[in-house]
Amino acid sequence: MIRKGRPLSNVANAGRNADGPRVGDDDPFDPFESFDAHDRAEGRQSRPDSSAQAAADPSETTYTRSRRTPGEAKPGQDDAKKSQRPARSLKGRALGYLSRREYSRTELARKLKPFVEETDSLDTLLDSLEAENWLSDSRFAESLIHRRSSRLGASRIVGELKQHAVDQTLVEEASAQLRETELARAQAVWRKKFDRLPETAAERAKQARFLASRGFSGATIGKILKGLDEEWSGE
Repeated sequence: MIRKGRPLSNVANAGRNADGPRVGDDDPFDPFESFDAHDRAEGRQSRPDSSAQAAADPSETTYTRSRRTPGEAKPGQDDAKKSQRPARSLKGRALGYLSRREYSRTELARKLKPFVEETDSLDTLLDSLEAENWLSDSRFAESLIHRRSSRLGASRIVGELKQHAVDQTLVEEASAQLRETELARAQAVWRKKFDRLPETAAERAKQARFLASRGFSGATIGKILKGLDEEWSGE
């Protein structure tokens, strides 16, 4: 139920005189003025800003919280750890490499060369590692053949052994071993890539280039791709 009362316009103007001024205009408070201005009018001072107070008193210590990304080390922490870590010897570094995989003498020498100091003798260290059976070109050759034979032909693997300056006797033994399994390995690689004999000269050339790039011989390629040109099968 709606009750009757004074019109809203009368309520809104209840605090005003007929001429328009508000009742109580002598009150210094203006709802639109700032709090500081009102306090000054009342004889009070606003609370000084903390940053201004800190600037006025340079003797007071100001503490701030630094922000670091998660996992970031504290300033100077890495330097402290490095200073506490003992320097690694040349032999210790060599054993660290050899514990991960087999190295040839030439490859290990290349890895260690940047860390050799005036008091170190790299050749003496390598001789010692070979005498202690930590370093072996024979084991390196076996490891290389094991890692590469399923994907590469004999010529590519033999070329890598020569790049590592492996003894020529080991190279010849590895070559003979790889030639015996060359055809079976080439067929496995070819099946995985194509698994279909070429029907056109373009397809034949494409498959031949792929097998040749893997290091398989032309004779092996000719046995796999029947009808190949004699320049491949005649090798």
